Amino acid sequence: MKTTLPPCALAPEMYQDEVLYSPPSRRDVTAEEWRAYQAKKAAAHRRCAGCEVFAECLHRAVVEVDVAGFLACTSETDRRRMRRDLGIEVELDQSPYGTARVGGGPVDHDAVVAARRAYPEDTNKQLADRLGCSASTIKRHLRQERERAQEAPVVVEERPEPTVTEVLDAFDRLDCARSA
Repeated sequence: MKTTLPPCALAPEMYQDEVLYSPPSRRDVTAEEWRAYQAKKAAAHRRCAGCEVFAECLHRAVVEVDVAGFLACTSETDRRRMRRDLGIEVELDQSPYGTARVGGGPVDHDAVVAARRAYPEDTNKQLADRLGCSASTIKRHLRQERERAQEAPVVVEERPEPTVTEVLDAFDRLDCARSA
């Protein structure tokens, strides 16, 4: 029996591209930069859409864990929209455990936010180097800040976990389901 790796494992550099982790706002980039972003997103989307484990990957990313970046043809914003549509909420992992750090202790949330304001053009990797932490730590703190800044909190009722079919139906309602 031959094991087929998913596209994200075969071409990790495509999915770990900084622009897919932190998509630009259309108004903040040139037309050329926007076209480059759209091309990268479309290429990743095509590979995800043809993946054997697409449905399971999407279900896990929407229902079980709050994953950063682009996966299962969706951005973080798309997955938040789907959760809202499904009436569910996924807790961020607040565990103090994770990959080893080179720095001298936990990175303060306010320090990450201040660094982003001071260096708005830096990538997450550059900010991580400045603060002595990982890029995923930067992403986590910036995501928490974005969520904190949302105007109206979503009222979520307790309900059973959505099925794969319900998650796929929510995906079909997104614009990104029709792209690429």
